[in-house]
Amino acid sequence: MSETVLLVGGGGREHAIARALAPDCDLYACASNRNPGIAALAEGFETISETDAEDIVAYAESVGATLAVVGPESGLAAGVADALDDAGVYTFGPQAAEARIETDKAFQRQFMRDEEIPGNPDFATFDDMEAACDYIDDYDGDLAVKPAGLTGGKGVKVIGDQVTPEEAKAYLRDSDYERVVLEERLVGEEFTIQAFVADGEFRVSPAVQDHKRAYEGDEGPNTGGMGSYTDVTPSLPFMADGDYEAAVEVIEAVVEALPEYKGILYGQFMLTTEGPKVIEFNARFGDPEAMNTLPVLETPFIDVLTAAREGESLPELDFAEAATVCKYAVPEGYPTDPEAGAEITVEVDEDADALLFYASVDDREDGLYTTTSRSFAVVGVADSIAAAEELAEDALADAGEGFHIRHDIGTAALVQRRIDHMAELRGE
Repeated sequence: MSETVLLVGGGGREHAIARALAPDCDLYACASNRNPGIAALAEGFETISETDAEDIVAYAESVGATLAVVGPESGLAAGVADALDDAGVYTFGPQAAEARIETDKAFQRQFMRDEEIPGNPDFATFDDMEAACDYIDDYDGDLAVKPAGLTGGKGVKVIGDQVTPEEAKAYLRDSDYERVVLEERLVGEEFTIQAFVADGEFRVSPAVQDHKRAYEGDEGPNTGGMGSYTDVTPSLPFMADGDYEAAVEVIEAVVEALPEYKGILYGQFMLTTEGPKVIEFNARFGDPEAMNTLPVLETPFIDVLTAAREGESLPELDFAEAATVCKYAVPEGYPTDPEAGAEITVEVDEDADALLFYASVDDREDGLYTTTSRSFAVVGVADSIAAAEELAEDALADAGEGFHIRHDIGTAALVQRRIDHMAELRGE
């Protein structure tokens, strides 16, 4: 019997999920925005808020969904997985209690401390912003300032990198945050490992490096992610032997401490001179990291979902020995003052190993146009990072006016900078 899967969410991440699932199931989707890429793959698409658990359950029941995947963290925080599970639709995504590992950064750090999860930096939590400012004054070193709740990856301020101590204190005093986490600034190179988790088991995917800064050379404000890359091996060029395995050991410790967890566990790490340290955990695929990972997953994603539902051992995951480079096209001015309304005309030849994923677009009768969020991503898949980067760049050559792209992502020069940075930190 063919499975009927409901996908919740309408971003680039969910387009990648839809592309991975559609060949092997009857796919339906719902989101607050109509993603034309997902709509083209799905049997049906309804406009429903990702946090409206009641309407999502009603739609799942109306299409006879046997499985569900919740893409965005907002839906997980709102208890959409809880509601679908309660309605008898097994959902590959954590319930709200387990999703707190992402949705509550104070809980995340305290959980790591209580469970003795390796890689936890020094931290303190505050619900009094003046007390937090005093901590900044007294702390010997630089700190990362993190709101405890969800901020779409844009709420963190790093002293000594993005802001001065005085600017950090002004940021806290001007905020309406109920609680913040102050933690030691980690210095090194960031990377992510995404794990497929169910029934106390997990399977890991290759490491990805995302690029949060808006402008080339890692300049400008943080964004939801401007692009990312993977190598032909599970590791990345700046990582030494054992670094990938050390990060996987952290994920293993989390899975052991959260036996009820199901779905994707996204570990974001800083590779330091002391090994991988945890920047944060997310309770779902990354965006853009899903667009690197799922196109090279050769094991049918549906097999992971059905095994998780049935309580069977998760299948071993096979990934193609290919590198990927993902580059986002975003509206001019993003993220601080984005200009919507540019027409999207880019097309890709998927036979040439370039993939197009839509994110937030305005689907009008006369074409697709930008909104104020990230618009679309192109992913090159090839036998080296350099070749994958070239494919992505070729596909973006016809992007047109009104877009900003970080063209340096995946280039040999930027990858070498990462390698040189880690070598310098290690004293090599």
